Amino acid sequence: MIDHASTLSILTPIHCLLSMTASLVWLRRDLRLADNPALAAALASRQPIILLYILDDDLTPQPGGAARWWLENSLYDLGRRSAALGCPLTLRRGAALAILREICGRHDVKTVYWNRLYEPAAIDRDREIKTALRADGLTCESFNGTLLHEPWSVKTADDRFYRVFTPFWKTCLALPDPPFPIPAPDRITGLTPAPNSDHLSDWHLYPGRPDWAAGMRDAWTPGETAATHTLEHFLDQAADYAKKRDHPGVMATSRLSPYLSLGEISAGQIWHHVRTRQHQHPEAARSLDKFLSEIGWREFSYNLLFHYPQLPSQPLRPEFDAFPWQDDLESLRAWQQGQTGYPIVDAGMRELWATGYMHNRVRMIAASFLVKDLMIPWQKGADWFWDTLCDADLANNSASWQWVAGCGADAAPYFRIFNPSLQSAKYDPEGDYIRRWVPEIAALPATGIHQPWLASPTTLAEAGVTLGQTYPWPMIDHATARQTALAAYQNVKAGNNS
Repeated sequence: MIDHASTLSILTPIHCLLSMTASLVWLRRDLRLADNPALAAALASRQPIILLYILDDDLTPQPGGAARWWLENSLYDLGRRSAALGCPLTLRRGAALAILREICGRHDVKTVYWNRLYEPAAIDRDREIKTALRADGLTCESFNGTLLHEPWSVKTADDRFYRVFTPFWKTCLALPDPPFPIPAPDRITGLTPAPNSDHLSDWHLYPGRPDWAAGMRDAWTPGETAATHTLEHFLDQAADYAKKRDHPGVMATSRLSPYLSLGEISAGQIWHHVRTRQHQHPEAARSLDKFLSEIGWREFSYNLLFHYPQLPSQPLRPEFDAFPWQDDLESLRAWQQGQTGYPIVDAGMRELWATGYMHNRVRMIAASFLVKDLMIPWQKGADWFWDTLCDADLANNSASWQWVAGCGADAAPYFRIFNPSLQSAKYDPEGDYIRRWVPEIAALPATGIHQPWLASPTTLAEAGVTLGQTYPWPMIDHATARQTALAAYQNVKAGNNS
């Protein structure tokens, strides 16, 4: 005989849990459990939590191919770890507002938490969503989970945004330290049952045929745990960072940028880990200050993007609208494919295609070659980097390309045109980086590998190099291109639009 009273006493707690108000954490580019202010606020509410990631196809720009590969792996890692703590990750694809309304209405959500984004389209979308959800009677709380300091909090003495990096970073350094990182939770009480979720594989973020991601799989392990290990490994050898950071043949940089891009680690976590290491190891203080200035450049880039939303498409210095850019698809493709005839440029472009990454010094050399030797618009280069970089970041990408092109904030002077061969000989003197990525000239001696076209016929023959067949001749003469670019820049500077 069934004891209905006993049955009721068992079911009542379950019924109460099903009807309990829930908190929703809307994850975006903060794919981590530690130092996640939105998650911490939801946990403090002591309500069951819905962890939600929305692939919003309406938000522009959409992630490029390499970033989508990283995103899939990152979501898989986060979903595995959050489920182990008691809260599965809910995945949905579509318009963010409609999905949020559907889940909030179906599961009695009263508060939605998220960490802020600073890209123009994301700001507009989030403002619309916050207005709509509040009109529905929901509470929306947003936090800074991305930057050391909010873009509106770093201003000049006359209340303007900075357009030069050095005073911007000095002001940042004078501000109070960012909050100490929030530890990851030991347990997350998820809503039972959890909302229906898409299957990650159905999103087809991963490349199919051809599978071009093999090099990225070999080079990277996405996810929060890997991000922490990468930071710790870098700090263990960071004493030589300032001296070796510009040498692409040496593994001296942090390689944290892809993890920062999707928020698998926060800028605040990096800041406090670095400050702790500087205190423990004073001999590394100078190198680590230099490294923090790279985090500062990221902050500066977001500052620029927030105050100048046209940064990804329009020059910050409007006189550059008159620059005589060249529409040269053939040259653009040669640059993209690493077939320019300049080994350091080709090595960088091939590293990018194979691994979704390029050493920062080589990024500057390759970018300078595109915009100042070939005079192809910087937007074309930014678009290619956006699609092929694992660490694609709209603020960093846009600000850095404008810096190289000379048309942005704190821009390199127009007369600063990188000589790819001299840069190569200075920063990859033995050709180690070039040999790895341009194997067809790997047998050339260090004296000839930076400018194969100047090597003797005997040297070329002994190395098995036939210019124009096994490796291209330089597609342009740098000295001539430099003079052409200088003349164009001088005309722009003088306001001559003819």
